Amino acid sequence: MADKKESKKYIKTKNEQKNKTQNKNKNNSRVKKPTNNNVKNTKSPKSPVRIIPLGGLGEIGKNITLYEYEGDMILVDCGMSFPDEEMPGIDIVIPDFTYVLENKDKIKGLFVTHGHEDHIGAIPYLLKNFNVPIYATRLTVGLIEGKLKEHRLLESAKLNVVKAGSTVNAGKFSVQFIHVNHSIPDAVAFAIKTAGGTVVHMGDFKIDTTPIDDYMIDIPCLAELGKKGVLALLSDSTNAERGGYTASERLVGGSFSNLFRQAEGKRIIVATFSSNIHRIQQIIDEAYRCNRKVAVSGRSMLNVVSVAEELGYLRVPKDVLIEIEAIKNYTPGEIVVVTTGSQGEPLSALHRMAFSDHRQVEIAPGDMIIISATPIPGNEKLVTKVINELMKRGANVVYERMYDVHVSGHACQEELKLIMSIVKPKYFIPVHGEQKHLMKHAELAKLMGIEKENTVIAQNGSVIELTKKQVKCTEMVQAGRVMVDGLGVGDVGSIVLRDRKLLSDGGIIIVAVSIDAVTREIVAGPDIVSRGFIYMKESEELISEINNLVWDILDRCYYQNIRDWATIKNKIKDGVSKFLFTKTKRSPMVLPIIMEV
Repeated sequence: MADKKESKKYIKTKNEQKNKTQNKNKNNSRVKKPTNNNVKNTKSPKSPVRIIPLGGLGEIGKNITLYEYEGDMILVDCGMSFPDEEMPGIDIVIPDFTYVLENKDKIKGLFVTHGHEDHIGAIPYLLKNFNVPIYATRLTVGLIEGKLKEHRLLESAKLNVVKAGSTVNAGKFSVQFIHVNHSIPDAVAFAIKTAGGTVVHMGDFKIDTTPIDDYMIDIPCLAELGKKGVLALLSDSTNAERGGYTASERLVGGSFSNLFRQAEGKRIIVATFSSNIHRIQQIIDEAYRCNRKVAVSGRSMLNVVSVAEELGYLRVPKDVLIEIEAIKNYTPGEIVVVTTGSQGEPLSALHRMAFSDHRQVEIAPGDMIIISATPIPGNEKLVTKVINELMKRGANVVYERMYDVHVSGHACQEELKLIMSIVKPKYFIPVHGEQKHLMKHAELAKLMGIEKENTVIAQNGSVIELTKKQVKCTEMVQAGRVMVDGLGVGDVGSIVLRDRKLLSDGGIIIVAVSIDAVTREIVAGPDIVSRGFIYMKESEELISEINNLVWDILDRCYYQNIRDWATIKNKIKDGVSKFLFTKTKRSPMVLPIIMEV
């Protein structure tokens, strides 16, 4: 009997639990399928995080990335790049802001990783169309201020100084600033946090365990993010092809010390990137130890040194810096000149020194020239040309291949892998580099255990959607390059560049003729003018033949009653072009000019 009672009690208890469970499930069912629209579905999937690179992929420079989450957007960086040999006459190249301006009401801020031109150079051109709030560290803001002042935009700009370690809320985004090492102080990475996940945007970085400012990359912060879970990592691919680790900046300081001793009694000229403040600091420190004065040459170098010293990022002993005009008051052994031109730029200070076009500095035999930089891909010939000219003038030229006078500011393979292992991202997106760099970086990700389908090699304009379940490229938006020529922004396109190349390749022939508007008879001309094609005084026979050919073409047009000026110009252009190619195997631009009188 006792056993039966216990059995009934057990069955009753099970039935009670079953009824409770059923009632609970019914209640849950009502929550999952609400009749009231105000009740939120707490288990609905999160919206995707959208990442849209608008520059910096498949190229060096012009870095800009747009992030979007649930209707809110932020921008990261807004840089420029330099023109290549296919862009004669172009000053700089900036991103196409079409998609940014179409969505400017959604954009909550521009976050800048550091103060290099390829990350801040296009900001003035964006602010002329869209006065977006800017968030950056102290030195980066100082350098941006200098650029905005040149463009008369500083008064209206919304600049916000943020310390590394701080967090800024911008709409549905929370952006944490993380200190990293680079070739300029105050560089940061970003942890971009949304309800859909955290994305780590590294910017330009390397891991320097002995940095000049004793402030190492914030590895603990990155590791903590990795522990909590990172949806995606966007990482710098510039040095993805280089094995090992990037050397510490202090290595260059030791080389400077040795070279300065070798140049005792001789003038020293050091060319480096104007933004490499750590390098400039080491040059000043070594000059001070050797009782030398330091003069600065080059507009960008003067601007950066001025800002860095004012903000305390450059420590200059008293009376060490002198004006470039004052170097004539000292012996060569008492002077160090820090200059721009490490890339061989035709208008730079070092280039002008090499070709005796500098007002204050004339290269003399025995001068030691230290080129403390690596040529950017495509600039090798320019740098070699400057080195050769300096050597012709008797200078002792030291460059990277000979001594350790330069180290990169970008992470090599082992550092890139270390960051991946610390951050532990679900998805990986290589950025900042040409296609070969992105592909190599993707291979490193595979070695680190990131599945191939979780790595995205995108292109400028790709819309990358990320959720915790998948990553995909959904569409393309307008992205490209806009060329700046003088005060003109975007008014030089492919057709103008084609004409410039044609002019540089073959020169121009101008055919000018005046025609009576009523009788259609030739009043004056044809006059033939050559520029960059032939020397007219030595080619009178050819000019005469061109003249006769134009007469024949105009006669045929007259008798065929052709009155359309465009048709007549095309006939002259085609006829003269074919004739000149037959005669000379060259193809100058032919420009007919018809004046109606």
